[in-house]
Amino acid sequence: MLERLDQLEADAVAALRSADDAASLEQFRIAYLGSKGQLKAAMAWLKDASKEERPKLGAGLNALKNQLQEQYDARKASVGGGGLAATGPLLDITEPGMPPRLGRSHVITQVIDELIDVFARMGFEVAEGPELEDEHHNFIALNIPEEHPARDPLDNFYLDPTHLLRTQTSTVQIRVMESQDPPIRVIVPGRVYRPDTHDATHSSMFHQLEGLYVDRRVSMVDLKTTLIQFAHAMFGPEAEVRLRPSYFPFTEPSAELDIKMQIKGEWSWVELGGCGMVNPNVFKAVGYDPEQWTGFAFGMGIERIAMRRYGIGDIRWLFENDVRFLRQF
Repeated sequence: MLERLDQLEADAVAALRSADDAASLEQFRIAYLGSKGQLKAAMAWLKDASKEERPKLGAGLNALKNQLQEQYDARKASVGGGGLAATGPLLDITEPGMPPRLGRSHVITQVIDELIDVFARMGFEVAEGPELEDEHHNFIALNIPEEHPARDPLDNFYLDPTHLLRTQTSTVQIRVMESQDPPIRVIVPGRVYRPDTHDATHSSMFHQLEGLYVDRRVSMVDLKTTLIQFAHAMFGPEAEVRLRPSYFPFTEPSAELDIKMQIKGEWSWVELGGCGMVNPNVFKAVGYDPEQWTGFAFGMGIERIAMRRYGIGDIRWLFENDVRFLRQF
């Protein structure tokens, strides 16, 4: 039996040496190392071997199997491609690869960048402020009295009795005026929070763009001109906008800025935000002399601008993170 083992080894080594390509290597593997190969068949010799030969024969078969496997693996690596011919064509490294899909800015980020660019051309700089605010900056300094409905705890996200998530980016105009003297011309893009019921045009977290211009002899004409120039720059010269008289504690007089947009296939007027001349009480709260300085302020919903800009019919689509939707922008 041991002589048969020596002969099997000699035949296998010779066959491996003659295998010089992937196809012949695969034939060797099947003939000697496969589940129906000669090494597997040689295990049957153990039952016919004598008691003295059996341990040597078993050890020899295992050693031969390991030896041939190592030599086969080394041979396969040196030839290149190895047994791939049996499972499919070799990889063609000269074929052009598929470029990875690149990420892109979210549509809201794109719109914010556009807004910054539009207002920068009109001389506005970008200002930022905290999203967690105190009542002084969110209400008191903005001339919002304690009994005003906007201060109802049910209409705000309070974290403690005096701190809440800001409901408007108007808080930053107070911080800007507290820290610098006029003239001031800033815009403030950022997130705001209100416990609104979610529907096609409302969300409990959304983005707002605040604008503030303070100087001598600023008038309502300057405000209207700025907003019309913004609308035409963002939506084209044919954009329909209107200002409606309104009321806000922090501006006087006040107005609503509306723009016509398509919602679920139908065109209708949608409020973009509020605006007006800065209330003298707001100037007094930050130490400005209202007899010397005048100014205007406005706040617009960025999601609604994005909806009008790109024909998006439902604000909820902006936050569902469906890549099929997001890749369109």
